[in-house]
Amino acid sequence: MTSPIKPAATVILMREAREGDFEIFMVKRSSRSPFGSLYVFPGGKLDPEDYEYDIYQCCEGMEDAEASKRLGIENNGLAFWVACIRECFEEVGVLLANSENSIIQDAEKLSKLRKKLNKNDITFKDLCVLESLSLKVKNIVPCAHWITPTIEPKRFDTRFFLAKVDAEQLASHDGFELTESFWIKPSKALNKLKNGEMNMILPTIKNIEKLAEFSSSTEAFSYFNDLGDNAISPILPKFIKRDGKWVGFLPGEEGYENV
Repeated sequence: MTSPIKPAATVILMREAREGDFEIFMVKRSSRSPFGSLYVFPGGKLDPEDYEYDIYQCCEGMEDAEASKRLGIENNGLAFWVACIRECFEEVGVLLANSENSIIQDAEKLSKLRKKLNKNDITFKDLCVLESLSLKVKNIVPCAHWITPTIEPKRFDTRFFLAKVDAEQLASHDGFELTESFWIKPSKALNKLKNGEMNMILPTIKNIEKLAEFSSSTEAFSYFNDLGDNAISPILPKFIKRDGKWVGFLPGEEGYENV
């Protein structure tokens, strides 16, 4: 029996590094969470609230029709952008909203609201509506689309996004689902993977490998932004057992269609 697939969104924060090149923000999942003890990007499954009209109205410069067309789906594409912003604030304390919103400049208030949000004392929609937030959806662009293989007990249909932030942007893990967090250059992350210092799953690795091709966050963002609508094909890895070991195949590889 095939596991149900839940829609999810993952956001890769990017900032320019002081000594040139750019950095991405990575976190380590706790052993209690899905994908435990792995280094990943902030993100998670979409919540019912992410689809609500009131929160769509807080998205600056993009309506649902445009977002849905970009992802190649009929409707509620904007929910993925909302989920990126919500998860980013919940997990690492970065609120991707217009700097004209006074709350963005108030670190103490942001911290208190984040704690309330993570305790379920308020909802993200409450926060957006009460603070009249303008969510910076135009600063977020889709960059990949991965579907969890059928052999996994928990399956996700995950859209990956890039988001540019200021060079001085700080972020911090929540201490519950996440136990570590840091900014790192893509090339350095790949070196740590090679040396066994950072354990990652294939979608994370492939995204970092792609980002390592670019010399700046602006170049990376522009590349994916220029791809246009419905330009990112879903990647569903397939696995078979050979001699007691799982062997994986990606779309386009020899043998994929026969699995």
